Amino acid sequence: MGVNNTQNYGNDMTEKAVRICRAYLPGTWKKITATDIEVNRISGGLSNWLYHVKLLKPTHNVSETHPREVLLRLYGQSHGECGIHHIISESVIFALLSERRLGPRLYGVFAGGRIEEYVPARPLQLAEVKNPKISSLIAKKMAAIHSLNLPLSREPTWLWDTMTRWLNEIGDIRTLEHKHAKLRSLLKMDFYSEIKWLRMHLSKFHSTVVFCHNDLQEGNILTKNDGINSDNARTSNDSYEYHNTSSLIIIDYEYCAYNYRSYDIANHFIEWKFDYTKSEFPYFAVLPENYPTLEQQSDFIRTYLSVVESQDSVSTILEEVKHYTLASHLLWVLWSLVNGKSSKIKFGYWEYAAERLQMYYSLKSQLLSNGSGSILIPRIIRSS
Repeated sequence: MGVNNTQNYGNDMTEKAVRICRAYLPGTWKKITATDIEVNRISGGLSNWLYHVKLLKPTHNVSETHPREVLLRLYGQSHGECGIHHIISESVIFALLSERRLGPRLYGVFAGGRIEEYVPARPLQLAEVKNPKISSLIAKKMAAIHSLNLPLSREPTWLWDTMTRWLNEIGDIRTLEHKHAKLRSLLKMDFYSEIKWLRMHLSKFHSTVVFCHNDLQEGNILTKNDGINSDNARTSNDSYEYHNTSSLIIIDYEYCAYNYRSYDIANHFIEWKFDYTKSEFPYFAVLPENYPTLEQQSDFIRTYLSVVESQDSVSTILEEVKHYTLASHLLWVLWSLVNGKSSKIKFGYWEYAAERLQMYYSLKSQLLSNGSGSILIPRIIRSS
């Protein structure tokens, strides 16, 4: 994969790239020195650092197995024993999806990261995700992922196991309270009780369990350089000729697992409201008006159902989705707290956690007070 925004990096990173690439890549790569490659940092990604590594001299044996350029992914989070198990599982899943050509090719896995195929592409922009035809392509891609049959546990425990694991990892975060005012309100919440309540609440809906991406936001959906044109894709102009689903590449299967289908759809919808491309602190913006309308949600689900084998109706999934949005909020609150304590990536993790927690409470209040079963669009309560 790759995106447009890059920055050339210095000697330390270049030397590290030389060591890793020489160890895992074939042919010309075995003899490279720092003067033989160009290393550029790729923007995007809140959990990992991504680097584009390219051979400067032309080679005659370039192929899928002997690439001229690769993506070097370095994990940005600290990992305990559970985290190491997670990394191993992710690498296995990545390899399986690579073999099925549902993701970039995998060239090597090492302690602290992996080497992937570099695909000349860019992530979708937030405005593009709203385009009806692009949204339809995303729905079909999601359906293809959900239709996979992978040799993994099909018990839908990922959501609850992940929340609990992250909650255990932030146990000593209270020592940081004096450094950040927003932590005070965050730490007043009894997360264990809230997870227990949410699990009981969502058990009423019996959402179908499928293989889910679990983080399908615009930054993880790439369009090849010969695919969607961003200027035309901003509108729903029917005269624009869209490519088929091969124009889109889903990446970053870091959180994928068998999970509830309605969580994956709900999480995708809520991500319409977040712009992660901001260059100034807190490096994200919330756009509540972007949340998909009932018509947009229905169109997405209708397209999705046209691909998968399911007896569920659009209205059934819509009902599930509004409740599973709670799970998306709570999961990413905990993710933010874990990363705010340990990650060196520039991002307003505390601010993001506070934002998602307030959305969670707002939506929970609406759902519990609403008896009509109508579709509810979460509103934002800004943190002070």
